[in-house]
Amino acid sequence: MTPLLLNAALVCAQVMLVLAMACAVARLMIGPRAQDRVLALDTLYVDAMLLILVFGMRYASALYFEAALVIAMLGFVSTAALAKFLLRGEVIE
Repeated sequence: MTPLLLNAALVCAQVMLVLAMACAVARLMIGPRAQDRVLALDTLYVDAMLLILVFGMRYASALYFEAALVIAMLGFVSTAALAKFLLRGEVIE
């Protein structure tokens, strides 16, 4: 794959991820139920992680991949905690 084509594909991926993040933020703001907001927040962190990964591929830096890993771990834990809170009303038993 030529560097010009790869760069264009990465820029296109970044634009699409930003649009997906904008849609998730809209759902986060207007979601009628708490479950909709939690799902939008989950989508938002996944999109942010993927955007950071694309930046890492574009600039060829391993630091971006480590940041994406931290975001993935924190996002998973926060989603699990919010789901447990919505089901039981408490996080810590």
